[in-house]
Amino acid sequence: MAESLFPNVYWENMWEATLQTVYMTAISVIATFILGILLGLLLFLTARGNIWENKYINSVIAGIVNLFRSIPFIILIILLIPLSVYIIGTMLGANAALPALIAGAAPFYARMVEIALREVDKGVIEASQSMGASNGEIVFKVLLPEAMPALISGITVTAIALVSYTAMAGVVGAGGLGNLAYLDGFQRNNPDVTLVATVLILVIVAILQIGGDLTTRAIDKR
Repeated sequence: MAESLFPNVYWENMWEATLQTVYMTAISVIATFILGILLGLLLFLTARGNIWENKYINSVIAGIVNLFRSIPFIILIILLIPLSVYIIGTMLGANAALPALIAGAAPFYARMVEIALREVDKGVIEASQSMGASNGEIVFKVLLPEAMPALISGITVTAIALVSYTAMAGVVGAGGLGNLAYLDGFQRNNPDVTLVATVLILVIVAILQIGGDLTTRAIDKR
């Protein structure tokens, strides 16, 4: 029955493209989570009135974050092709898309981290300082745990954006469902291929959203 409904869909190719999309999304989400938290912490801690206040470092980091956030992803991936070739050795394939995916998503997530940290009750931080907590203890035992529900919500939104990024990266040869929908679906005029690829992308997005929501509820004790 599937063959009659989707005559141009080669399910083996569709499965391989799905795995490539999941692979690109998973690796880039992990890297974005780590890099985004580091950048977000630096943005927050070096801001005025915070424990590592330093306007010069804050301005440099904010400038880098704002710059990468302002570049449209489809242009960013083209600009970073030389970096992908230098690191990976090729501009094609799922691995070649990872530098651009991470560079595009980490600054976006860093701003979410900064906002989440700003919403932590300053009274809790001051109470920790009055009890003699070190800066490291304030970061790892107060700031990050208190902001964790918002950090998980933020990485969920970022992960969904990354699925869209992988589809755009597919247009320039990164593989995955975006590549299959563009080459086999659009260029060869096979709308059934585009439809199935789109449905699979929506399924991946739904799984990410449900997983993120459940995790946020589980750790939010407010």
